[in-house]
Amino acid sequence: MQEEAIDMKEINQQSIDALKGGEQSVDPALWAAAKGKNLIVVQMESFQNFLIGLTIDGQEITPNINKLAAGDFYFNNFYTNVGQGTTSDAEFVVNTSLYVPHHEAATSSNYMDKTLPSLPRLMSSNGYNTATFHTNSVDFWNRSLLYKAIGFDKYYDQAFYGDDDHIAFGASDEVLYAKTVPELAKMDAEDKPFYAMVISMSAHHPYRIPEAKDKIKLPAEYDGTLVGNYILAQNYADYAMGQFLEELKSSGLWDDSVIVFYGDHQGLPLYSLDNKEKGLMQGIFGREYGYTDMFNIPFIVHAPGVSYGKTFEQTGGQIDVLPTVANLLGVSVKDQIHFGEDLMNRTSNLLPMRHFLPTGSFVNDTSVFLPGVGFEDGTNYDVKNNSISAGGSTEAQYNAALRLLNMSDSYVKQLPELPLDGGPVSGAESK
Repeated sequence: MQEEAIDMKEINQQSIDALKGGEQSVDPALWAAAKGKNLIVVQMESFQNFLIGLTIDGQEITPNINKLAAGDFYFNNFYTNVGQGTTSDAEFVVNTSLYVPHHEAATSSNYMDKTLPSLPRLMSSNGYNTATFHTNSVDFWNRSLLYKAIGFDKYYDQAFYGDDDHIAFGASDEVLYAKTVPELAKMDAEDKPFYAMVISMSAHHPYRIPEAKDKIKLPAEYDGTLVGNYILAQNYADYAMGQFLEELKSSGLWDDSVIVFYGDHQGLPLYSLDNKEKGLMQGIFGREYGYTDMFNIPFIVHAPGVSYGKTFEQTGGQIDVLPTVANLLGVSVKDQIHFGEDLMNRTSNLLPMRHFLPTGSFVNDTSVFLPGVGFEDGTNYDVKNNSISAGGSTEAQYNAALRLLNMSDSYVKQLPELPLDGGPVSGAESK
């Protein structure tokens, strides 16, 4: 059923905040605490939160990300907000604080015909240069359209990175990081700060890492399983991440940049696991693996002189990244519609879900809610242990989640069309 579009006059920040259950703080904590710093956003392929702290046979699976989570701001109740476009949808949501369209990838939709309010445009208007880095072709998932719609200045893709050390769809994460840091250093040497998005890819499904790159040995029961391949791929991605972190530190970028890390989407969907693999996951969790685990990704914020080892328990999602980093950098979003929240200043949240769950599903502070025919026959899954609970969600939240999605859709449809000319330039020219 096609929902009736909401008039632009009814779409404002106050109405969005009210639907989500609160108002923005007039005197937000950590406002401009990292003002003038660069911003680096690192999107980690298929990285689910359960990997953090996980050991198998005494082996840490993600030792480098573990150190980040222990030493900086770590949000452990954080969720993916992607749809059919998965990785590219994560890029869209993080950079716009808008919900993905219904039943299609953002980059395949008419959203790409619009001039979208975005993080790149916001940072550009505050004196930042902007660029995005990805080892695949810019034409994959129509990223050439995405980057124009959200207003990046420059993109780096396969034409820049080449195809050496090929894993998944392009050059390995080791190549990604080794070639990206010098470009970031060049941007840092300019008289303006920069915003850079860096997208890892080696741990992409079906998680086939060359055996020569294996850093650990898993027990025999993991051999040949999707779970085992996933863990090996994430262990390699973490190894490459460790090299990236060292290069950021040795180049001085670590101390001059707000750097955020998050997973883009689920890596082990429930519907992709056979009984043996579900048993392996039950062994890892000590209980049945479920929806709350599948969509749970980490979000880590490093802000020099600001962040320290602290775990935030409140619910958040990719939709919240834009307002959260904007607050730290002292960049106002009061004149830019955003459906996310500044997680440093809100403890209550409502996250509508799309594509992978029934329409009307959402995450709140305590539950993942899946409707049946409607709200009354829906099911609550406790975010702490995936158990089915009698309460935790309300019909008002269900109606609010549907309204928020319709509001986002209606807002984008009424935005101005993109100009025919212009768009980001290829970083391959700087090789």
